[in-house]
Amino acid sequence: MKILSLNCGSSSVKYSLFDWEKKAPLASGVVERVGVGGSFVSHEVPGREKLELKHDCPTHKEAIKLVIDTLTNKTHGVIEDLKVIAAVGHRVVHGGEKFVKSVVIDSKTLEAFNELAGLAPLHNPPNILGIEAAQDLMPKIPHMAIMDTAWHQTMPASSYLYALPYKWYRDYAIRRYGFHGTSFLYVAKRTSVILGKDPFKTNVIVCHIGNGASVNAVKDGVSYDTSMGFTPLEGLVMGTRAGDHDPAIGLYVMEKEGLKAKEMDSILNKKSGILGITEKFTDRRDVEMAAEDGDERARLTIEIESYRLKKYIGAYAAAVGGVDAVVFTAGVGEKGSITRARALDGLEFLGIKYDAAKNELSRTRNAETEISAKDSKVRIFVVPTDEERVFVEDVAGLLNGNYDVHTKFTYAFQKSDYRNTLRDRAFEKECVKKPGLADIAAHPAHRVKVK
Repeated sequence: MKILSLNCGSSSVKYSLFDWEKKAPLASGVVERVGVGGSFVSHEVPGREKLELKHDCPTHKEAIKLVIDTLTNKTHGVIEDLKVIAAVGHRVVHGGEKFVKSVVIDSKTLEAFNELAGLAPLHNPPNILGIEAAQDLMPKIPHMAIMDTAWHQTMPASSYLYALPYKWYRDYAIRRYGFHGTSFLYVAKRTSVILGKDPFKTNVIVCHIGNGASVNAVKDGVSYDTSMGFTPLEGLVMGTRAGDHDPAIGLYVMEKEGLKAKEMDSILNKKSGILGITEKFTDRRDVEMAAEDGDERARLTIEIESYRLKKYIGAYAAAVGGVDAVVFTAGVGEKGSITRARALDGLEFLGIKYDAAKNELSRTRNAETEISAKDSKVRIFVVPTDEERVFVEDVAGLLNGNYDVHTKFTYAFQKSDYRNTLRDRAFEKECVKKPGLADIAAHPAHRVKVK
């Protein structure tokens, strides 16, 4: 059984093809610059050289057709034709309050997604375009939706309601929704495995830090609170998003500069955050290099971002009544040792104490590592996320008829002997170059013996 996963953004289509029987990825890639000219596909197959092909894709339909053609190509493809694909899983950013788990897509589901488009105008419309295009190209294959917001539907009203006129919630569904749900689900459940605890007796704080970033307070194995809100704008300092700020600032500047709502929305989402402070960077690596070279604005950006993250860790530790672990994931979370260190500095009074050497060593996306100090009461992990694995298992569960909400469904990656063979092989190569890396592998079953 082969499962295709699609993640359609405004100008890109990410994809992966997974062999369920062999429990192995067959191929993955991304079509870039959809609808903007100069589009191309970057295609990767385990054991082969990365392939890049240029092809004009004015719409998502051409982009998905390019994905299909690439996967079935006689030279660089991995399947003969579409008949071997059992189902397609689609990422849908916003499921509102209507969806608490992944679902099979039908006309009513699409209608609901369109109704919710106003809650995520930057994300849901391209998600829907991708679904419709894929259905046109693969009409005989079942399509499923995996919602980013579903994981957070366990939050209590005290966490998700704002102190705004209740009428707004009743009439317009204005509330905290949270995002990065598939990432948080994977990381929270993997952390329970590492800890050797029942997932529903585990409290963790997960920090998903990439260009978009959010923190999740997980209490007794379910989402209790999260930093992103009604939209992905709230919370941490991000690449181009402002995160937490006084909403009156936007109103003040709009009046001063005669800006319209859409213009301010663009500024807060696309011209703020790290880019707003530095006025030239969005990538943390560039910020760190500039700070080392004496750029004061870059140094200040690191301090602001880390301080915001530290505040959330402290607040969420109080919210859940103490934590078993603090976990970092996503691009910066997995490789950004400076951001992790600055965020954790000074949290010893909460029993959170990291080992500087382990933290510096842990810059890998191929293994779960532990960076706690020996005397830390709270364990600290770096767990590479695997959202595609959640996609695949949800789709397989829906196909097999045994899928349910995550509190009633057990994922394969919740088993203590679960392995990702591709990551294992890559980690073994890393360990040869970085002596000591194998020693900080978080779970004994995943440690690599370096020859």
